[in-house]
Amino acid sequence: MRQLSTLLAALILGAFFLVSAALACTTMIVTPGASKDGSMMVAHSDDDELGDQRLVFVPAKKQEGMRNIYSDAMAYPRIVTDDRGPAYNTPGEPTKPLAQLSYEAIWKLLGRRQETSFAYFDGNYGIMNEKNLMMGECTNGANYEPDPNPKAGRGIPQRIFYSSGLSRIALENCATAREAVKLMGALIDEYGYFSTGETLLVGDENEAWVFEMCALPDTRHHSAWVAKRVPDGDYFVAANTFRIRDVIKDDPDHFLYSRHLVPGLKKVGWWDEAKQGTIDWLRAVSPGEYNHPYYSLRRVWRCLDRVNPDLGLSPWVKDTYTRDYPFSIAPRGNLSPLDVFALYRDHYEGTEFDLTKGTAAGPYGDPHRFVGPYDGNQNNVDKEKKFYGAWERAISVFYQGYTFVCQTRPKAPEATKGLLWFGPDVSYTTVFTPFFSKMLQLPKPYQTGSPQHFSFKSAWWHFDLLGNWARLNFKRMTEVDIKPAQRELERKGLAGVLAMDRAVAGLSEAEARQRITEFSFNQAGDVLNTWRDLTFDLLAKYSDGYINLPGTEARAVGYPAQWLNRTGYGNGPTTYDMK
Repeated sequence: MRQLSTLLAALILGAFFLVSAALACTTMIVTPGASKDGSMMVAHSDDDELGDQRLVFVPAKKQEGMRNIYSDAMAYPRIVTDDRGPAYNTPGEPTKPLAQLSYEAIWKLLGRRQETSFAYFDGNYGIMNEKNLMMGECTNGANYEPDPNPKAGRGIPQRIFYSSGLSRIALENCATAREAVKLMGALIDEYGYFSTGETLLVGDENEAWVFEMCALPDTRHHSAWVAKRVPDGDYFVAANTFRIRDVIKDDPDHFLYSRHLVPGLKKVGWWDEAKQGTIDWLRAVSPGEYNHPYYSLRRVWRCLDRVNPDLGLSPWVKDTYTRDYPFSIAPRGNLSPLDVFALYRDHYEGTEFDLTKGTAAGPYGDPHRFVGPYDGNQNNVDKEKKFYGAWERAISVFYQGYTFVCQTRPKAPEATKGLLWFGPDVSYTTVFTPFFSKMLQLPKPYQTGSPQHFSFKSAWWHFDLLGNWARLNFKRMTEVDIKPAQRELERKGLAGVLAMDRAVAGLSEAEARQRITEFSFNQAGDVLNTWRDLTFDLLAKYSDGYINLPGTEARAVGYPAQWLNRTGYGNGPTTYDMK
């Protein structure tokens, strides 16, 4: 114990440590046959508390000449440009493109011309376009994670695409998931891929695909990708580890893959057909889980077990390459958006891993566990790393930047069919607010703000401020004050969406778009005003450890007896007698 304490002190005092949680995400698919109303849902938590948290509306535009390819920053601002509409044209030095690609080249791979782009919602990755094409994302460890290279030469291949850039080009040009997968795969094959392994979930009204990619250390066969369709009636989850295993040949209805995959894996020695037979994608290209054992797989287990506990899946596995968890499962009961919200608000409550219990949760059941220099990089895949300890990695985690659930409802009118339920900051204490995919613009507070500068002009700060304050008395504040307000606002959002289905009936397309835009602006304004007022109320109510309400005497709360017994409180100075 003394050695550990000395090590921690040295690390805290002397080490330069950069938290890299920006890429640590959880992403899900709910197919129509697995949802309560026949919706397709694609969901994602972007676990990136210090990066750019803005939800940005990228308007449609005429596509001509050259398209800039950027290597977007994870920090704020992710990009400064007028290429993606006014929200990205922020003060500062314009971001220099990594490369340029002609629209003619993109259309050649697409197989048709798309002279006007589709409008879409953008975050750190593309999210959803006006054609109801939806995307989710998570980052995975890969055997080879090179830097970008805009110009090929001297035995080094060109590498100009990362998953974020691919997702945006797909949303600008594609209306279906299959078309998006094929375009993004063709772009990787032709122009190369850089950086970490990645999973993109790609869904439309009818199909959903898991699209996974990585770089290969070979000049000719420089990158690889695979894509597997999620069967209708199933639920899928990924959490920072590749989830596709066996590569299925000659079945394009259910499986697609890179032309570089087979020759590339053979060339770099990651797969031997004679010895191994079928390609195991995860084992061939990845060292497995990030950071520590169960960093990824515990979340996969938890989601699958909550969605269908009848499967009796164990939280314990042999190793990082386990096959114990199916690619996708049929849920025990069909899922609604509220059910998906609840999955994202999980801390393993009621299990042996419950983060609201135990000494580390403090006196008030706080499930958050801050990382420090002793934890190392949250995206660490170093096999030689020495572990001094580890926290369980929950789905809802303190470093979430935002969470969303995209939903395409086949029975709704065209104007209201596509929805983005967006929640800034930590999923447990956020409010998921509905934005229709065909709306004309997004509210400014959702497109504004830096995590480094507090401002109530930014939607993210409304939730981050109260989320941090709640840790003062977490269980009481969330259960008594925050969760009831959250449930009421989300209930209003759901009721409002159904009301808009009726309201747009008989309207022209232009009138319907105007109407749904006004609705979403009003809904978002109500959410932010309510949350601001609630924050001010709770700042006073819980200040200095009291329950302090207007017109009543402040009540001292103190600490639970069970927790006091673990602190040495009973050994305090209760007598003048010498011991």
